[in-house]
Amino acid sequence: MKVDYIALSIPVFFILIAVELGYALYKKLDYYRLNDSLSNLSQGIGSQLVGIFLKTITFFSYLFIYEHWRFYTFPNTLLTWILLFLGVDFFYYWFHRKSHQINALWAAHIVHHQSEEYNLTVALRQSWFQSGFAWVFYLPLAFAGFEPIMFLTVSAFNTIYQFWIHTRAIGRMGPLEWFLNTPSHHRVHHGSNPKYIDKNHAGTLIIWDRMFGTFQNEEEEVVYGITKPLASWNPVWANFHYWADLYSSSKNARTYTDKIKIFIKAPGWFPDYLGGVQHPKEIEISNYVKYSPDYDQRFKKYILITFLFTLSLSSLLIFINSELSSLQLIACSLLSILSLTSCGVLMEQRNWSHWFENVRILIWTLVPLTFYGNTFFSNLIIINTIAALLSFAWFNRIKRNKYV
Repeated sequence: MKVDYIALSIPVFFILIAVELGYALYKKLDYYRLNDSLSNLSQGIGSQLVGIFLKTITFFSYLFIYEHWRFYTFPNTLLTWILLFLGVDFFYYWFHRKSHQINALWAAHIVHHQSEEYNLTVALRQSWFQSGFAWVFYLPLAFAGFEPIMFLTVSAFNTIYQFWIHTRAIGRMGPLEWFLNTPSHHRVHHGSNPKYIDKNHAGTLIIWDRMFGTFQNEEEEVVYGITKPLASWNPVWANFHYWADLYSSSKNARTYTDKIKIFIKAPGWFPDYLGGVQHPKEIEISNYVKYSPDYDQRFKKYILITFLFTLSLSSLLIFINSELSSLQLIACSLLSILSLTSCGVLMEQRNWSHWFENVRILIWTLVPLTFYGNTFFSNLIIINTIAALLSFAWFNRIKRNKYV
């Protein structure tokens, strides 16, 4: 039976986030900002929703190779589980490393590095499309003959392990630092300081970085984020902005060879006539300013409630998606993504955010119609319509009061 251990772990993730947040408030530590945290969680929600559609491709690709082209069949023994753990962690290292060294892969993975904070919500900040190519790196395990359900189980726990290392609340961990990926090692990985870039790609075991020359100890203070800050809370733009940069650069390239190189070379690579390779610059921490635009605080409660509604809807979709039709699943996922986007642009105070939110509310009233005919959900259509109308009235009342 295929079990989604990551989805089942989500409640535990949120409990641990609450614990870290409580610790930060008690100690008066600036680990969290509302806008940044909502942005991180929005990426996580979107990743899980898009993953509903992509996971099938991943599983059946692995399954097809295992059933038709495997060289051997590993028995279900403790030794097999240990070998599979090492194999998954090894190929994760190479997937992760190449995601930093090839522009087309970095365009997806960059989402995980955009936050300028470092806390447990950053662990949930995942690319929406990375799983569309990550599975390719693990195919040698299918050829080798590791059973698909065993592979999914081990890879899920490899991902789950990496949640807790996204924290500043835990310092060095003594001898464990020699072989495990720890919060200290992973803080380095999220740094935009030149000496920290493209270091510590490990999943669970830091030994791969030590073996292949990509290890770096945590030394001076880490500046989190990417070298060219995203400067946006819009989750859709976060997933596509680097693609837009690559497309723009490729248009300026003079030859087809250089156009292709733009996508397959490392981040920062440009032809000599476009300035050549651009190396990351040193960061002056005392002058560094994090992205945090002001917005009308009267929207704060509205944004929070909209986000919580979206979180609830998305969580429901993750657990009951197999019971929904394709139309229902697409419609509800679209509503969730529109809602997350609206929260983001409202926090940015975009000029078009007011009409975008009104369009979202209109779509909100239409989505439940896809459930017409289902007795349980049909009974909720009226309730949903009333809720949407109340949301419309509340939002436009705030907007009329000198909306900026």
